[in-house]
Amino acid sequence: MKLLASTLVAGLLLGCGFAHAGAREDLKAFATGLRGLDGQFQQDVFDPQGRKKDTSSGRVAMSAPNLFRWEYRQPYAQLIIADGKTVWVFDPDLKQVSRRPQGVEEASSPLAILLDPARLDRDFIVKDGGDADGLDWLAIKPRSAEAGFRSARIGFIRNQLLRMEYEDALGQRTQIEFSGWK
Repeated sequence: MKLLASTLVAGLLLGCGFAHAGAREDLKAFATGLRGLDGQFQQDVFDPQGRKKDTSSGRVAMSAPNLFRWEYRQPYAQLIIADGKTVWVFDPDLKQVSRRPQGVEEASSPLAILLDPARLDRDFIVKDGGDADGLDWLAIKPRSAEAGFRSARIGFIRNQLLRMEYEDALGQRTQIEFSGWK
């Protein structure tokens, strides 16, 4: 009976608008005092029909307010660096560097909330993503049409960012698994 009562109370609380605070609390704990991040990633890209198109891995580093380094190591090397004003893309195989102004797309990235959680409710429509795969999920949609993605889910476990999934404007889904955060 106690289990049934606990389940009913939990269901009523969730149904009455008291959203599961797990992912928000995890984000808050992860981001409190955070000025920079450095970790590893594995990225899988799926087409709109759900077929895996690409797998890559590498290293990511970010620093407040809008500096980042995204380094693909496998299967092909590529380095993307943003210095706050310009995004630089280096392709070592082609021995070529391109650059463009850093814009709304980078500022609206789901990862931007890690270094500036105050942007969460200001720049995104936020919903509880529930619990799945052992993670607490935060579901977000950008308020700006220029964001470069339709929706995203950010998954935490024990106050640590583990996974991010997002869908782009073409319906492709990207899943990024993070590890080794420093």
